[in-house]
Amino acid sequence: MQGLKRILTAFTLAVCLSRPGKAQQQCTNGFDLDRASGQCLDIDECRTIPEACRGDMVCVNQNGGYLCVPRTNPVYRSPYLNPYSNIYPPPPAPGPVPNYPTVTRPLICRFGYQLDENNQCADVDECASDSHQCNPTQICINTEGGYTCSCTEGYWLLEGQCLDIDECRYGYCQQLCANVPGSYSCTCNPGFTLNEDGRSCQDVNECTSENPCTQTCVNTYGSFLCRCEPGYELEADGVNCSDMDECSFSEFLCQHECVNGPGSYYCICPSGYNLLDDSRSCQDINECENRNFTCTPQQTCFNIPGEYKCLDPVRCEDPYIQINENRCMCPAENAGCRDQPFTILYRVMDMVSGRSVPSDIFQMQATTRYPGAYYIFQIKSGNEGREFYMRQTGPISATLVMTRPVKGPRTIQLDLEMITVNTVINFRGSSVIRLRIYVSQYSF
Repeated sequence: MQGLKRILTAFTLAVCLSRPGKAQQQCTNGFDLDRASGQCLDIDECRTIPEACRGDMVCVNQNGGYLCVPRTNPVYRSPYLNPYSNIYPPPPAPGPVPNYPTVTRPLICRFGYQLDENNQCADVDECASDSHQCNPTQICINTEGGYTCSCTEGYWLLEGQCLDIDECRYGYCQQLCANVPGSYSCTCNPGFTLNEDGRSCQDVNECTSENPCTQTCVNTYGSFLCRCEPGYELEADGVNCSDMDECSFSEFLCQHECVNGPGSYYCICPSGYNLLDDSRSCQDINECENRNFTCTPQQTCFNIPGEYKCLDPVRCEDPYIQINENRCMCPAENAGCRDQPFTILYRVMDMVSGRSVPSDIFQMQATTRYPGAYYIFQIKSGNEGREFYMRQTGPISATLVMTRPVKGPRTIQLDLEMITVNTVINFRGSSVIRLRIYVSQYSF
């Protein structure tokens, strides 16, 4: 009996022991896991092991094991023996039954489970009870019958340690990325804004949001451009527009004077001129034709570019006598006319300032040609500056040529002399054209 007790004690202790560790949890020897209930149920070795006991020994199943007892032992009777078999002797006469302790089969839960109030096997939350063995850098995740050590988002497990994941290496951000422990931060270049997904960037239309330009704003991808209206130019800051001084670009914008204005310019003409439809050219106003002058009835209005002159009537000086309104003659019978030109003809002309040279400006010729006569043309007076000379163009004609530019306003009076020489009758005489030239102030 003492040996039997020792065997029972050994099997009972074997039920209570468990293997350390949780990764491979199982029932102890003699028990099998019921996956439906999560409980460890006893294995009936007397049924599952062929010839578990030999000889005269009888197999008796126990909780977590089995016993081999003599067939004649009155305490244990094998349920596999037929009491009426002729092989075995009849059972002894009933007598007093010894008071042995009853062996019960306690409910055993597998590792990671424990009995709850309803006497059912319930999962043990090792994470909540702080009975896990996760590294301080890890987090504990409870599972059915165990737990798992993992890392928080942004970390990955390497050799038991949670190491930060550098998300920037994997192109998580569309533009700028800054790695931080366990996470990352996306930002955008100037001119872009971060979308709600926290990763992609969207172009900012600066023209509608803030309109940084003083005049016209043109949005571009990631930036903007400022444009100026006609007549303005973009300043160095690329934002502000300043008036463009068109008059400083060229002196040919206006024929007379260019006046700069905000964003534009306009041309003006001097007094005595009108601005033409092209808005740049000036045209002389003929005050004499418009009768917009102040000459007396005795005077003659003579128009010149930009103004007019009131010409007094021609008065012939002694010994000349007047034969018409612009011609004076010195009579041959008058002794005072011997060395004087026979006639003086008065002519008036106008000329713009700065006329290009050389330029033919006046022509004179003899009205009558006598047999045996020839003619000499020259400037008798008024050419002190040597701006002119006479070029003979034919036997009886010559042209006044301007060789140097003449600036106005100025009045020039030239005596152009035509000398007549007749060798047949031994005659020499001359006639003079007194030419008055009014040079205007302007070149138009």
